[in-house]
Amino acid sequence: MSDYKLFINGEYTEAASGETFPTTNPATGAKIGDVAKAGKEDAVKAMEAARKAFDEGPWPKMSGKERAEKVRRIAELIGQKSAQFAEMESKDSGGTMRKAQLADVNGAIEAYNWYATCAEGEDTEALPGSPFPPSENYIRYEPYGVTTGIIPFNFPFIMAAWKIAPSIAAGNTCVIKPASLTSITALMLGEVMQEAEIPPGVVNIIAGPGATAGEELAVNPMVDKTAFTGSTEVGKRIMQLASGTVKAVTLELGGKSANIVLPDADLDVAAAGVLFGTFMHNGQVCESGTRALVHRSVYDEFIGMLAERANKMVIGDPLDFATDLGPLVSRSQVETVERYVALGREEVGEPICGGSKPDNLAEGLDRDAFYLPTIFAGVPNSAKIAQEEIFGPVLCVIPFDSDEEAVAIANDSIYGLGGGVWSTDIDRAKKVAHGMQTGTVWINDYHLLSSQRPFGGYKQSGIGRELGIQGYNAYRQIKHVHVNPQTDRGGHMHYAMLSSAL
Repeated sequence: MSDYKLFINGEYTEAASGETFPTTNPATGAKIGDVAKAGKEDAVKAMEAARKAFDEGPWPKMSGKERAEKVRRIAELIGQKSAQFAEMESKDSGGTMRKAQLADVNGAIEAYNWYATCAEGEDTEALPGSPFPPSENYIRYEPYGVTTGIIPFNFPFIMAAWKIAPSIAAGNTCVIKPASLTSITALMLGEVMQEAEIPPGVVNIIAGPGATAGEELAVNPMVDKTAFTGSTEVGKRIMQLASGTVKAVTLELGGKSANIVLPDADLDVAAAGVLFGTFMHNGQVCESGTRALVHRSVYDEFIGMLAERANKMVIGDPLDFATDLGPLVSRSQVETVERYVALGREEVGEPICGGSKPDNLAEGLDRDAFYLPTIFAGVPNSAKIAQEEIFGPVLCVIPFDSDEEAVAIANDSIYGLGGGVWSTDIDRAKKVAHGMQTGTVWINDYHLLSSQRPFGGYKQSGIGRELGIQGYNAYRQIKHVHVNPQTDRGGHMHYAMLSSAL
């Protein structure tokens, strides 16, 4: 029997195969529990429940205000259980308690509340009338039907909110699959759905391998829309699978974002922002500013500030509020970082700080799951460590000589997800930001996402937008309705375009 079961049709259940897989605390290697391992049969069962709930159940027939009350209740219940969710998010993913409480749990609450507000809005929009024939025209916004969401290992709790909240607020039903490495907090949401009295089948949550359960959520014809957050390579596969039924897709994929420090920037503030932009959650953030572009006139001073401060970061138990950086999500992720650091040494030379696993960790912590914040200076933008997404605590610092060159370097990437500009001249910073080919640019800040502001990428960083009203409308079909109030022949003279006999 599993400790954490699948949530299908309003009830917790074992996997059809009876199989489970273990989940562990990456900081210590200790086992947290066993998770029911969903396969294709379980994915189909979850989609059937969602399909029936949409086609026959009360949820899509409710008014937006009725759904909003239920979605707000979800937010309220999460708030009541915030300590429980934050602790488990930290244990299961390796993220710090500070991040889990302040970003993950609070961010999820914000998402449910925001989309409840969206649900209270109008679902029709008037269009200009037509003089010939005189007619009324309007748009109706309607739910797609069954939606699926596949979420990554780095932010399982808030990403579940980003997929569930807009979907059900808009009147859809959904099936969510968290990553196998970090499934627990998403599965725990089933209890919240039960307590909030969300009708059975409206929200279904399964955990299991992407190659079986995940792919079925993208290819199955019962699904009307699928949303995926993760790597660009897997995103391409999701597109292929979804194309068989031409279902709608939203993809939020990889990044190699540029954080540009102009010569007039406040270097003290910019250094803090660049370090936060890279090392928050150990760089396991899709829009991390892992390329710092620094004007040559302040370059030497700036990299000295970066190295000094990075060396002072506290690495340790993520459950300790004094910890800045916990472990990466798994030993295999550390091995990936090690390969890229070795490549960086070949391409550039020794990093100016970091470049290894830490020593002197507290007893009981698994050294092989941790890695020091690492900075390479003098990196050419053509280097692999500057072009490929590492998803770890590695920063590449690149010099530039003009604003135009900085923009060109920033845009010299297959990605376009995030970016930053640091300057005391806001108009100058805006001009640079407007030239960057990326979905979000922060000026004198970084990483601040809000449920009320759209998020997504250019180029191979994705398709569509999550969050904001744009993210809500991504879960709604658009129907144009034309009403000709004239029922006599005089209101249909245009039929003569086909034949005078009509």
